[in-house]
Amino acid sequence: MPSLGPPTVRVRESFLAAMREFQAEGRGVPSDNTRIGAQLRERPQWNTGCGFAEYVDELLAQPREGTPRPEGWVPWTTLWYVEGEEYLGGLAIRHRLTPHLLEYGGHVGYDVRRSARRRGHATAMLRQALPVARGLGLERILLTCDVGNIASRRVIEVNGGVLEDQCGVKLRYWIPTPG
Repeated sequence: MPSLGPPTVRVRESFLAAMREFQAEGRGVPSDNTRIGAQLRERPQWNTGCGFAEYVDELLAQPREGTPRPEGWVPWTTLWYVEGEEYLGGLAIRHRLTPHLLEYGGHVGYDVRRSARRRGHATAMLRQALPVARGLGLERILLTCDVGNIASRRVIEVNGGVLEDQCGVKLRYWIPTPG
């Protein structure tokens, strides 16, 4: 059974295969402002074992306040959804909101690799992430999705998301965290 946990080097090969799947969908182009898009543009070192280990270490350091990160970025916790040695997807929980995240990004961003979609993984990932968010001191979390992204809307709503409003092309939902 898949579970959500910290990034690990043991899934390197399936992670790289997942990134190739995302690239085949057109992710990673300059206009792709998603977490996956940025990773695809900025991580050529993935292809070496040492480079991948460094990448995992960088992700594991991101929750700490003092970790260097781009201007305007907040600490975040990365979790990967894995079954055995197979990387199925991942998510990031941002520890607080900036004005931009309040409108467009929210606390949580998630992705499921193409070959693992339509099997309930995104719903399960988000459900497993809610207690983690609570442990970070978040009593409720904001999630956003594009108006036309019906699959993401369902994932959010099944996990208790309550629509607050529409901001441009984004829908904004709040989900209480268990506690």
